[in-house]
Formats: sequence, structure tokens, C-alpha cells
Amino acid sequence: MAAKKSSSDRSSVAALRSGKGAGSSKSAAWENLKAILVTVAIFLAIRTFLIEAYRIPSGSMIPTLLIGDWLFVNKLAYGPHVPFTDINLPGYAEPARGDVVVFMSPTQVDQPDDPNPTLVKRCVAVAGDTVAMRGGVFQLNGMPQRQGFAAAQNPTGDGGFSHPLFQWQHEFELRGSRFGEPPASPTLDDWGPLVVPPGHLFMLGDNRYDSKDGRYWGMVPRENVRGRPVFVYYSFNQDDSDRPLPFLTDIRWGRIGTIIR
Repeated sequence: MAAKKSSSDRSSVAALRSGKGAGSSKSAAWENLKAILVTVAIFLAIRTFLIEAYRIPSGSMIPTLLIGDWLFVNKLAYGPHVPFTDINLPGYAEPARGDVVVFMSPTQVDQPDDPNPTLVKRCVAVAGDTVAMRGGVFQLNGMPQRQGFAAAQNPTGDGGFSHPLFQWQHEFELRGSRFGEPPASPTLDDWGPLVVPPGHLFMLGDNRYDSKDGRYWGMVPRENVRGRPVFVYYSFNQDDSDRPLPFLTDIRWGRIGTIIR
């Protein structure tokens, strides 16, 4: 018995010295958990404050952005938004006319299931600007703007139709000015002049006849801005591919790395 006890004691001491005891197992598990938690924390910090991926789900920005484009969005540029709060941290730039911007939409009353989706559009006016459209030509501070962005590739539509969602515009209309009088009933191609109020931006899609944009849901509060797309890191023909598994077989290799302007 004494020999067996002595052997058991030696085994216990050897286990303690070799670190193979229960305490060592718990310590190793804790170290692994800490490593996982630190990795997750770093990922969330990068995603929240620096850069995030965004997928283009619609054709409203064709040909600048295509359905199936995946973008990296610089969240630091305009100031990152602290999740679950109304706090926006300072950025190193302000959204400017012509920038492509990712933002949280103003409330869209016609889609109660998702009234504030995250969108990507082009900022065409900033606070203090006067905007209008006449005959399908966008006007900024009274000057007609060439749409550009290869707009001839986009489908055209019935720019003369009016929509109940356009009625918000009456609140911002400018009357008795050198920019002309606003139409009694705004249409897709004829509306304004409207004045962009302080702390707001006005967004339009590049694909004007296939874009539900600021003409429908109004001005975007500056605090709704979430970032600026930088480049396309992956793209596939999601819209009309006839190949199986298009995300693997119909990749748009030529778009990968495209800088967004």
C-alpha cells in the first residue's frame, strides 16, 4: 500500500510540474477564450469605426455601381456612428457635392417593414443650396448640371408622372425667386426650387429613372451619413446571369478594385 501511495504522490507532483492538472486546463481554456474575445473586439472596432463591407442590391446607381458589387466603405471619412446611440464621432471630411455616400434613409412611410434602410446615392447638394429639375435636367443654384456618369446607358421613363410621395417638397419650396416658381404638382422631371436646410444633404441616384431617392423621401440629415464607398472588392453578375452559381462562375473580374467616383 505504501508503495502505491508513494507512486500516486509522485504522479500528482509530476502532473503539477508538467502543468497537466485541472487548473492548467482551465487556464488554457481561459487564454483561448481571451484570444477569441480580443479578435472579435478588434473586428467590431474596425467594422464600427473604420471600414465596413456593403452590397449593392439595386440598379439605382448604374453605371457607377452595379447590382452585385461589394464595396468597402470608409466610415472614418465623415465620422463613424456609435451603434445604438445618436452619437456621431468627428471625421476628417464633410460630404461634398458629387460624393457617393452611404447613409441611413429618412423614414419611408410606404415601406413600414423597413422604413429606414441603409442606402447609397450621390450627394448632389449640401445645406444652403437651391435644387430643382426642369425637363429632366437637374439644376443646382440655378445652373443646369450635366448628369454625366454615362447616363446614356440608363433606361428612361415617364418623367412627367407625379407621385403622392412627392408632396413633402411643398414644405421646402422657394417662391418668388430668380429660380422660377415651383410646379403645383411636382413630377419626376419637374420639381423645385427647394432649399436644402441647415444640417441636411440632398441625394439622387445616378440612374435617375430607376432610383427611389431624395425626390421621394426628402432631405437627409447629416447625422444619418454612415460613410463613403472607396472601391469594389468583389463583383458578380447577380442581376441577369444565366450561369449556375453566378457568385463563382460569373464574377466581374474587371470591376474588382474599381475606385468609386
